Amino acid sequence: MIDRETVDRIYAAANIVDIVGEYVTLKRKGVNYQACCPFHNEKTPSFVVSPSKGVYKCFGCGKGGNAVTFLMEHENITYPEALKMVAKRYGIEVKEKEMSEEEVRRNDDRESMFALNGWAAEYFANYLHRETEGQSVGLAYFRQKRGMTDATIKKFGLGFCPAKGDRMSKDALAAGYKKEFLVSTGLSLARESDGSLYDRFRDRVIFPVHNISGRIVAFGGRTLRTDKQVAKYQNSPESEIYSKKRELYGLYFAKKAIQQQDFAIMVEGYTDVISMHQAGVENVVSSSGTSLTTEQIRLLNRFTKNITVIYDGDSAGIHASLRGIDMILKEGMNVRVVLLPEPEDPDSFARSHTAAEVQEYIRANEQDFLEFKAKLLLKDAQGDPIRKASLIADMVQSVSQIPDPIQRSVYIKECARIMDIDEQILISEVARKRMTTSGDRETDEFLRRQTTLRQREAPQQPEVEFVKQVEAGSSFEALEREIVKYLLKYGHCSFDFKEGRTMVACNVAEVIFAELSDDNIEFRNPVYAKIMNVYREQWTQLGTGTEVPAHVFLNHIDPEVCNMSVDILTADDNYVLSELWQRKEIHVDSDAEMLAVGVPKAVTLYKSKVIEALIKELQAKLADELSDDEQKDIMQRLAAYNQVKKTIANKIGRPIL
Repeated sequence: MIDRETVDRIYAAANIVDIVGEYVTLKRKGVNYQACCPFHNEKTPSFVVSPSKGVYKCFGCGKGGNAVTFLMEHENITYPEALKMVAKRYGIEVKEKEMSEEEVRRNDDRESMFALNGWAAEYFANYLHRETEGQSVGLAYFRQKRGMTDATIKKFGLGFCPAKGDRMSKDALAAGYKKEFLVSTGLSLARESDGSLYDRFRDRVIFPVHNISGRIVAFGGRTLRTDKQVAKYQNSPESEIYSKKRELYGLYFAKKAIQQQDFAIMVEGYTDVISMHQAGVENVVSSSGTSLTTEQIRLLNRFTKNITVIYDGDSAGIHASLRGIDMILKEGMNVRVVLLPEPEDPDSFARSHTAAEVQEYIRANEQDFLEFKAKLLLKDAQGDPIRKASLIADMVQSVSQIPDPIQRSVYIKECARIMDIDEQILISEVARKRMTTSGDRETDEFLRRQTTLRQREAPQQPEVEFVKQVEAGSSFEALEREIVKYLLKYGHCSFDFKEGRTMVACNVAEVIFAELSDDNIEFRNPVYAKIMNVYREQWTQLGTGTEVPAHVFLNHIDPEVCNMSVDILTADDNYVLSELWQRKEIHVDSDAEMLAVGVPKAVTLYKSKVIEALIKELQAKLADELSDDEQKDIMQRLAAYNQVKKTIANKIGRPIL
């Protein structure tokens, strides 16, 4: 343990504004500072730092403490580790007493991994500069091929791993580092035959990956061979100290520039970041070639709300990456796009232009992301009505992600103008999409207020059926029956949904068919599936809003369809609004209000049930003998399904069982 005297010195020296300011963008508000909380996702700042009291407090999630506890929470480290971080920052010598065995083990394991990574980074850098192989291969590549200066190479700690397959591993063992940490950090791999170690990054130039506080958590290695059988990049695996979805390459070097300029530039690879920094543009980060994650976006969100994505002039991956960037919109951030002239990429463009020229090009050529996306897709769909319809669905998906209703409304207007389409059509489509994919309490409350107001203005209440609605945990059978019931009894009816400041009329049948078709969902019960198909055929012929006659189902040639339809259409006949309730002016949901809640809920619960079944199916497959690629594919699909399930649970407002 650290003695009390040293602890007191550390607390006396700690400046909470400086320490917290390393992780979030603090803005002065009176005598205090304010920011969006780094511990939970929020749009309005509720995180307050008081320099006079030396404390922080989030009035949203409730977390609070001092500079040391902030580091404990943020870095997921122990109290002694946090004290050491603060002490190191202010040059305070730490004297320790004996710790418990568990504290020693946990602290030693993490510190051993960090220490090993630090040693490896220095080893790779020294090999690059001092060994003949490093100079002739690695250093020549950085200087001549990439045009990097020695100052830039040193700043980012670039290096080279020997071509001899196990030299680094042997040198690490000789230096006293343990085999278990060489394997757990991913620096070394163990042979299956005899367990001996060999280097993961052999014969590659090295890019150390720093976390937000500057510690080396991983490495990226690039081969200089032209052999197509050799992977161009090798990256450190996930470990106790490294999670790729939570790290952004270059953020440690870029965070101050991002705060000062209030926007971050997103590029694709290591060399893109480094060349931009060398050109004097320092507010640049990269997801290191992996798909952008929500955690990475929220990491940037601590420093700015504005992201500019730079695409290569001849990038074939623009279309593939568009949907991933929708996640940025969902986090309430602003996204702009810059398309470089062919055949440039950020690396080559930065090397051939000055910082002023790069910055001027970005300012002159950046476009709003959705405007860019609409024009790009519209160009592809030129003269093809089917592809244009697909484009509209794609744009609706993006716009529906935006949480702010005013911003959403502005984008709808702009997209309608660019695509030459009726704005009301886009409003309706966005409303339908948000109805079952986003938790919008404001909408629910607004709808209830409006319905109650209309009921007061019209004292004569229509007869209202009491419908036993499905809940989370309902079976496939119950959910399919509920959806079929809404179709047979109310398919021609509409209900209101609030999109921005506009109330949009949504047709019941249209919502049900669109939501199920979007995800290619078919009913399991063959009778319900047949009823659905019959209704869809009639609905297509008669048009939206026209009631499908009951006799189509009651007199159907298939007796099962007939019997089931009779059962569903007569099930609630005995449950009508009591006259006593009417006399007492007790409020009961109207048809419109019941549909506005019931239809989206039934469809959403059913989609959740389908996802739950898919998850179980994939989990069962994991028990089989699978290749690494097959296992990785299943794990990725499981993660995606679980994320959708979580979103649905948030919408329903309770756990999905």
